[in-house]
Amino acid sequence: MIAALIALIAMVPFFWMLSTSFKSRSALMSMPIEWIPSEPTLDAYKKVFTQFPFGRAMFNSVFIAVSYTLITLVSSSMAAFAFAKIRFPFANGLFKLYLASMMIPTQVTLIPLFVIMSRLGLINTYGSVILPSLFRAFAVFLLVQTIRSIPDDFLEAARIDGAGLFRTYWQVVLPLCAPTLATLCITTFMDSWNDFLWPLVMLSDRSLMTLPLALNTLNGQYATEYNVLMAGSLLSMLPIILVYVFAQKYFKSGLMAGGVKG
Repeated sequence: MIAALIALIAMVPFFWMLSTSFKSRSALMSMPIEWIPSEPTLDAYKKVFTQFPFGRAMFNSVFIAVSYTLITLVSSSMAAFAFAKIRFPFANGLFKLYLASMMIPTQVTLIPLFVIMSRLGLINTYGSVILPSLFRAFAVFLLVQTIRSIPDDFLEAARIDGAGLFRTYWQVVLPLCAPTLATLCITTFMDSWNDFLWPLVMLSDRSLMTLPLALNTLNGQYATEYNVLMAGSLLSMLPIILVYVFAQKYFKSGLMAGGVKG
């Protein structure tokens, strides 16, 4: 009962967003408050696609989020496999140093990253937003815990069958990490999709802006059309909801597999 009440309270902002997106501009400040619009309209949704290139912004966000997620999964799983199952000098110290980087606030790294991207000539390109996905300490930490729980006998059996390191990683380790990888896929996609600060620093071309940047343009200096803003925000949430719906069955098991094993 309590859980249902909390869930209902949590849904109130979402319902208000949905209701506002179907209101006309004159009904936004009407008193008493109209939780269900008396005259629903799709004008706000039409305006979203006319005030700025919403379709282009949607494509940019999808391309960046998918690329960011795929690169994160590949790079972090390779690093985790090396830390968990391959013996090399200073492995434990390097892993601890890797984890220590999680204590550094993202804002501290903005200027060094900007300088690096500038010298690489990547400012105002997709690459400048996607490349930081190569270094995701939390993803490596989560996968290391899962890979360490895989018995060494599995890897030894693959080696006896003639499998090299990469084939062992690809055909043995990755399938056994599927729940954790699904969890990382959801969280990484959400982080990239909702990221505002880093794309704001890197992207100035209107044709490259992501959805958070595009929605920010709806906030006027003196006035804001909240029905249009809510319509755009609602549309931007749909991919996140779909990703979570299709992958939620892996989410809980992935967190438990990555967080309990040590």
